[in-house]
Amino acid sequence: MSDKDKLIWHESGERFVDTPRNGVKNEQNRKLPWYFASGFLLFWGLLFFAVVIPFFYRLPTARTVEDAYTNEFIAERAYKNLYHLSNIGTKMVGSKENEVEAVQYLLKELNQIKDESLKDYFDIEIDLSQVSGQFKYANLIILYQGVQNIAVKIASKNSKSDSYLLVNSHYDSKPETPSAGDAGFMIVTMLEVLRVLATTKQTFEHPIVFLFNGAEESSMLASHGFITQHRWAPHLKAVVNLDAAGSGGRELLFQSGPNYSWLVDYYNKFAKHPFGTTLAEEIYQSGALPSDSDFTIFKEHIPGLDLGQCYNGFVYHTKYDVIDVIPRESLQNTGDNVLSLVRGLANATELHDTEAHKTGHAVFFDFLGIYFVHYSEATGISVNFGVAGAAFLLVFISMWRMAAVSHVTICHVVCWFILVLIVQVISFVLGLALPIVVSYVFDNVGLSLTYYSTPLLVIGLYVCPSLIGLSLPITMYYNIQCNEKISTAYHIQLAVHAHAVILAFLAICLTLFGLRSSYIFVIPLVFYVASLVLNLLTTLHDRGYAWTGLLKASQIIPFLYSSYLFYLFVVVITPMTGRSGSASNQDLYIAALAAIGTVLSFGFLIPLINTFRRPSFVVFSLLAITAVAMYLASSTQIGFPYRPRTNGQRVAYLQVRNMFYEYDGTLSKDESGYLFNFQDRREEKPLLDSNVNLTGLVSIKSRCEKHMMCGMPLYDFRYVDNRLQSKWLPRSEPIIPPGLTTLNVLSKTVLNSTTVRFEFSLVGPPQMSLFFEPYEDVTISNWSFLQSYLQNPPPYPLSYHIFFNYGIDKSPLNFFVEISKRNGDFTVPLFQFGVQGHFVGNEGDVESVKFATQFPAYAILATWPSSYYRYIF
Repeated sequence: MSDKDKLIWHESGERFVDTPRNGVKNEQNRKLPWYFASGFLLFWGLLFFAVVIPFFYRLPTARTVEDAYTNEFIAERAYKNLYHLSNIGTKMVGSKENEVEAVQYLLKELNQIKDESLKDYFDIEIDLSQVSGQFKYANLIILYQGVQNIAVKIASKNSKSDSYLLVNSHYDSKPETPSAGDAGFMIVTMLEVLRVLATTKQTFEHPIVFLFNGAEESSMLASHGFITQHRWAPHLKAVVNLDAAGSGGRELLFQSGPNYSWLVDYYNKFAKHPFGTTLAEEIYQSGALPSDSDFTIFKEHIPGLDLGQCYNGFVYHTKYDVIDVIPRESLQNTGDNVLSLVRGLANATELHDTEAHKTGHAVFFDFLGIYFVHYSEATGISVNFGVAGAAFLLVFISMWRMAAVSHVTICHVVCWFILVLIVQVISFVLGLALPIVVSYVFDNVGLSLTYYSTPLLVIGLYVCPSLIGLSLPITMYYNIQCNEKISTAYHIQLAVHAHAVILAFLAICLTLFGLRSSYIFVIPLVFYVASLVLNLLTTLHDRGYAWTGLLKASQIIPFLYSSYLFYLFVVVITPMTGRSGSASNQDLYIAALAAIGTVLSFGFLIPLINTFRRPSFVVFSLLAITAVAMYLASSTQIGFPYRPRTNGQRVAYLQVRNMFYEYDGTLSKDESGYLFNFQDRREEKPLLDSNVNLTGLVSIKSRCEKHMMCGMPLYDFRYVDNRLQSKWLPRSEPIIPPGLTTLNVLSKTVLNSTTVRFEFSLVGPPQMSLFFEPYEDVTISNWSFLQSYLQNPPPYPLSYHIFFNYGIDKSPLNFFVEISKRNGDFTVPLFQFGVQGHFVGNEGDVESVKFATQFPAYAILATWPSSYYRYIF
């Protein structure tokens, strides 16, 4: 090599290789000491705890009544309303608390707002209505009667618009919960928003309808009745739906549209504390989460936005969903957003003709709650393809530059890049796979949900294994590779290029697949592309490890966003793993989320540990942390999932009386016991070490093979879906239900040679279900229920299932069933008919109460008496 060439290499920061031995030595000397490598990863960990965590839980200062002159949302007033509403207690459909007390309280508050309103500016109309109807949901029919809605319409005096904005939430509750968070929180938010609107001299173009619906928890009954039957329904053009899957914190925008991206534009413009992501929308709409809201009903008729509380889902639908766990600041956060958003939408020109503004889906996300980003799906496709294409092009230019500086052919560099790419693909796959392997192994040894009450275990159990997977292959490769023609600095640069190529490839594939949330791969990629451009435009690209400075700086924002986003999902989904049923390993979801978040947060950073001496020390440190976490999770109380009040085990069981009547009317079976529908993967195992006596507990799987719908009063679709994992505990003393569930046969009429008609009347508690199953040579040709369900029956082995609820109207349910049989012989058994009554809210008889007291303090019970009668007609 000439002296000139030596000088160029020296000034560029690259090593001059007299011999391979000297070259390696010089490379090692330029690397930082080994102990800086762990500090490098520690920096990013501290960044997460110092920035992401505080911003995630940040809330505005709550306003008091002293701030009422500002005409803004006052959290103190809303909090007082919530105190009174939640003190009513459990508000199940059909109960006095829901149908009388809650209605009276809300009407009193609404009439007070009307009295205090600026009558020269606004007209306010309050409407209390009852609705009855039916619709198909999952594999059953939801039938309802006399459920109540309180609707309030506020319109500016000068408004001539016949397009209304709907704001909705529900005041009813699940069993055994005062429902302060779900959704009393949103109800009082609506009350305060209405109060501010009605007492502020700020008019709006479109009338606003506030719907306080009284039956959401029983599968969205009241919202269905309102949107399909109410006289204001034809004028409704958009909805802001408010609900909760937790209590306290910020409300998340987790659904929009669909196909009306302008709604997200308004959210961006008017939400004061933005919080939302397209990824949440796509996960939710995939059906992977065990939750639903009135938005499911509304979006079939009108577009809208769906916002919900998502923090502290451990108290969701439990007796611990009380006002004490809700900070006033949380109410202020939601109130500020809803008030501003409603004001904005009430003046939206798009409400005049929403169909003309059907502009497709939107891509949206917030950054630490500071800034909200949104754009159309079409723009997202262009951005994704553009950034991916730029990444491919710049990686090639970088390799061409490496070849030129290193005095080798481009083919030589490309060949080494392909080898590094293979190693990086292995690292990428291991980064995703190792946490999933850990969750699978822990599940197989009966240690699911170890992180449930100790979230920090997620770091040791899933994040560290992911980092090991990312770092191990590339570290091993750099220890054995022996290419002296390309510097180690270039080799490491090829590794981050390879990661960019992987992300670009994924972004393109997922975009072509139609996933708007593919933007999560583009964010770290676009910042990497920016750093690569700057490195190429300067000499940093070729000055040893100098290029790493820009790379590290460029990845701060992607790191913050990726860790923030996936922390959100871990926070939201962790409580759901305790109520998603026992059929599947829910740890896989947490492991996968942690893995994807880790790969996106550290993918461009992990290869840089090879710029330090002894990078294997980092791998061993991660292994040590993982080993400690596994020990704590498996061998100490830290890994026990449940804690009283804060992280309870949900234990759902019915106090069942089963009575089977044969065709001749004789009683062939009369049994009593407890039907357990376990909510999480551990099922009864944690309870075996407690005082509760579960001797004789058996699976009902064999019963499901013999009897219609297992011969059990499967309460709703969740009980049906989890029936094969349900278990039965016999009881010697008969269970006496606190009321009657009576089926009367009103008539049996032969209509023609092949058809007979049965007419029935049913009386019982507010929650009842019916099962129908005709025998092999018999069909149900007509009935009182939906014909579409009859024509498209549920898949075998499920039977026809009618889930019936009534509210204020307790009149009997009268219905008919027409049975057809080709030979016209109606003197033999034609069909099985199951009738179940659920006395929700009743604690049961003395022995049932005694049995309930045996459960440990961490158990959260959902139990009530149920009767099941099987008839043959």
